[in-house]
Amino acid sequence: MKFQTPISVKEIASKIGATIIGDDTLMASGINEIHKVTPGDITFSDVKKYFDKSIQSAATIIILNEEAACPDGKAILICEKPFEAYNSIIKENRPLRPLSSAIHESAKIHPTTIIEPNVVIGNNVEIGEHCHIQANVVIREYTVIKNHVTIMPNTVIGQEAFYYKKHETYRERWRSGGRVVIEDHVDIGPSCTISKGVSGDTIIGEGTKLDGQIHIGHGAVVGRNCLLAAHVGVGGKTIIEDDVTLYGQVGLAHNIVIGKGATVLAKSGVSKSLEGGKTYFGTPATEFRQQYRELAALRKLPEIISKLK
Repeated sequence: MKFQTPISVKEIASKIGATIIGDDTLMASGINEIHKVTPGDITFSDVKKYFDKSIQSAATIIILNEEAACPDGKAILICEKPFEAYNSIIKENRPLRPLSSAIHESAKIHPTTIIEPNVVIGNNVEIGEHCHIQANVVIREYTVIKNHVTIMPNTVIGQEAFYYKKHETYRERWRSGGRVVIEDHVDIGPSCTISKGVSGDTIIGEGTKLDGQIHIGHGAVVGRNCLLAAHVGVGGKTIIEDDVTLYGQVGLAHNIVIGKGATVLAKSGVSKSLEGGKTYFGTPATEFRQQYRELAALRKLPEIISKLK
């Protein structure tokens, strides 16, 4: 998530009650989780074993709950509860704005785009040329939809990420500061759900086609010209490269990579990254020829046991 205008590290420290270690003249241009940070970003850690990873990342400002050595050109902010501090910065810069009308006045919709009845469009949404948004679609805040996109009925785009901080007796929702970005010539079927990123973007690449009842998790990136059949579920932060085909009811775990040109056959469960250019099947998914040989061998097992007896 990028701020509308940069914020000084001194101002941030004052608001979250933090002590500054390092360069107190820095300006923050955004805030992001550790795997999404770029120079100028704020990130945080409240677990000591991850301090070094946070400090050595591209982030410029790191919120911690203990003192640590600060590299040149960075600042560390020490406060008691880094997660609460991080979440408060998101909430201040991306406050919750409930809708009071079907289409928020800040939404930018190209005049060539068709909006059918009962569509709901949130604040700061952008929709490009020659799109077709069909009945009962909900498009939440800060979503970007480019040109020639079709979204079929009852789909929800840009809902809050399913992402919680675990405390001893409860779970606290992270405020989602990310977006959904849908590139040109994408088709999205009926009753799909696409979550926005926690702090970065969920992206559906140019020319990709989604069937009905598909879920795309927070911060996932789907490449160009992919084909996803009904009931596919994609875990948060997972990357699907270009020209991937996922058949019906395929489930992808979070934070994995599906290589370019891969095909995953129906009802497969994918728990680890897959190399591109191959076809996979099963749970856990493996190269389909190997999986079929294993299934054929398994069918012969009763006969083999009978002969051994």
